[in-house]
Amino acid sequence: MSSDTQQGSPSLEQTLAYLCEHDLEEELQLVLQQLAASNQCDGLFLLRVGKGRLPVQIEAMYQSDAAVFSKRDAEMLLSRVANNRHMQSYTSLREPAIVEDVTAVIDDEDSRLRLNQAKIRSVLLLPVGGDKHYIFGAYRYDSDGIWPEAIRQNLLLAGSLLGLAQEAARQRLNAKSNELVCIEHLYRLPIPCVHIGIDDRVIRYNQSAAELLHVQTLQKVENLVPKREQKCLLDTMALVRDQVLEQSSCEVVLKYAPDDAQARVTFLCLSGEDGPILMLVEPVGEPVVESEERSVSLNFDALTGLPNRTYFEALYDLTNPCECERSTFVGFINLDRFQVVNNVSGHRAGDQLLCQLAARLSQLVRKEDVVARLSGDEFGILMPNIDVQIAEQVAERICQAMASHEFSWEGRSHSVSVSMGLARCDNEADSVSDLLRRASAACRLAKEKGGNAWYFYSAQDPVVEKLNTEMSASVDIVGALANDRFELFYQPIEPLSVNDDGLHLEILLRMRSPEGALIPPGIFLPAAERFNLASKLDRWVIDRLLRWGSDHLELWQSLSMVSVNLSALSISDSEFINWLEMRLLGEPELVGKLCFEITETAAVSQLDHATGLINTVKPLGCKLALDDFGSGFSSFAYLKLLDVDYVKIDGQFIQHLCGDRADQAIVSAICQLGRDMEFEIVAEFVESVEVARHLLKLGVEYGQGYGIARPEPLSELTSGEGLHWYRVLQG
Repeated sequence: MSSDTQQGSPSLEQTLAYLCEHDLEEELQLVLQQLAASNQCDGLFLLRVGKGRLPVQIEAMYQSDAAVFSKRDAEMLLSRVANNRHMQSYTSLREPAIVEDVTAVIDDEDSRLRLNQAKIRSVLLLPVGGDKHYIFGAYRYDSDGIWPEAIRQNLLLAGSLLGLAQEAARQRLNAKSNELVCIEHLYRLPIPCVHIGIDDRVIRYNQSAAELLHVQTLQKVENLVPKREQKCLLDTMALVRDQVLEQSSCEVVLKYAPDDAQARVTFLCLSGEDGPILMLVEPVGEPVVESEERSVSLNFDALTGLPNRTYFEALYDLTNPCECERSTFVGFINLDRFQVVNNVSGHRAGDQLLCQLAARLSQLVRKEDVVARLSGDEFGILMPNIDVQIAEQVAERICQAMASHEFSWEGRSHSVSVSMGLARCDNEADSVSDLLRRASAACRLAKEKGGNAWYFYSAQDPVVEKLNTEMSASVDIVGALANDRFELFYQPIEPLSVNDDGLHLEILLRMRSPEGALIPPGIFLPAAERFNLASKLDRWVIDRLLRWGSDHLELWQSLSMVSVNLSALSISDSEFINWLEMRLLGEPELVGKLCFEITETAAVSQLDHATGLINTVKPLGCKLALDDFGSGFSSFAYLKLLDVDYVKIDGQFIQHLCGDRADQAIVSAICQLGRDMEFEIVAEFVESVEVARHLLKLGVEYGQGYGIARPEPLSELTSGEGLHWYRVLQG
């Protein structure tokens, strides 16, 4: 560390913080030396657990001056010990472990002899969080195997911070590598490209940008366009900068463009949150060359030879749908699992499959029907003057024919199927865009049912109505995230039989309309799940909650527990789990109060992901709860694989508990299960004192519901003291 960073010798905390930023080997050795001296250790080591021939690798180590071997010899010995088949049982370490005599678990005679020679006896192993799993260890010479609790806790905290420092270094290295790749691609692109930093200034640019834009390094990006265009340019860039969209475009006049010619400017997100973005510039409004060749290229898709979307829409207008004797239908077709073909066999294989699909579709429709390629793997069919029964037969024939279609590429076979939506022109006001939108919605419903099927759009269909509502809600969610219209609420979870020193609460999310009215979570949460926005909401909730906890640390510490729901999409999203782990590691004073809730359905359907979440947050001090327990599963054998602290009984078993003997028997059985497997029971939907008293008799420990307390804004919480609601049951 430089002398102007601080005066005197750096503290352990300062050195660790410095390591996270700089990753200097000297400071790492200094940290290990300080830890060894202050915790009565003769040696320390940091291991990284990975895959390969040697699953355990040494990241760093320190030896005292009394060491028998050189550092190089010690590293070789430690590597052999760590990769011993008996010692590998510790690579999935979740709790601190003590090996009282390391030589007793080593079957390599040479290693055992060298360990005896070095007088290494007792080893303390500590799990460390991180994207790569680490183990932090310490050893003593001629030790009796007893490690005081204070030393264990000190080393556990230090090991976690060291693991974080190593991961930070790895991520910086990966980011640097990715940046170099991006720079190389940027200079090779034949169109103007500009790399923009987080301060909206130019970082670098390619030759095309220099010639067309007259751009300079550190120039403000808005100065590339005239003043009248700057707001449009900055607003478009803000959509990407604020992560509302991954890509956003606008058409503006460039400052140095001849004759006020317009250009399409596209902004792309490069490295996620708070990172640099890429600006691409393409000319628009090119004059159309009136030639037969140009006309053909404008009207037909170059890959498949089918009419393109523009020509398809023009043909719809020419059919005069409302003047036909019978109805006009539009079909929307999407390939199922098309991305799998591209990912496994490459884009050339995907292009070939699209050509085969185009040819096959043309054979399966009537002569007067028009098949078009709309975009990507999406196709449209215009069916004028046709009966509804015939249109449905065409849809059924297409699905059956494509399901039996065989597609092979370089010796690998792929299964093929399509999803299809049908929409009918019902009145003169229906445009082709209206029909395509409806047919696309119907296609989505067919896809959600597993694909290889078709669906007929009807505005009166409750399934379609629900989809339309959720599509509208998904747009509202994006707007609410961009304009900060979400709000955290809380609802107490009260013990039914004992005094409560601190408040146990569940965090709930509420969304407000632009006018300020609360939108029921039953509307926006299903939409978030359906349109892959749930992880964004979970990030928002956790980030805002931890910020609130940091701002109200004394109040947070007085709470008993703070429960947060995680969606099924989030626990299966590795990027989200990595973000969650790093976010929690940054708030060590808050994590001990957190409890994450996942639904039973998500846990059972994604058992590996649920186990991964538990293995990530449990070592950090968080607790786990299983929500909606008992909803639809007859076997609870999976509970043996899930280390949960709380189980929340599904509300369907609580609402009619007082008069329903079957519900009483189920709740009683779950309580017995909790006693046997050592987790506590929470009952939701506690709407009255009578229900709570019945739950207490059956052995339920906690209750939650409107009968206890209604949700309130978290911003209005001023005390962490429990409600002492159990006294009501004793009255």
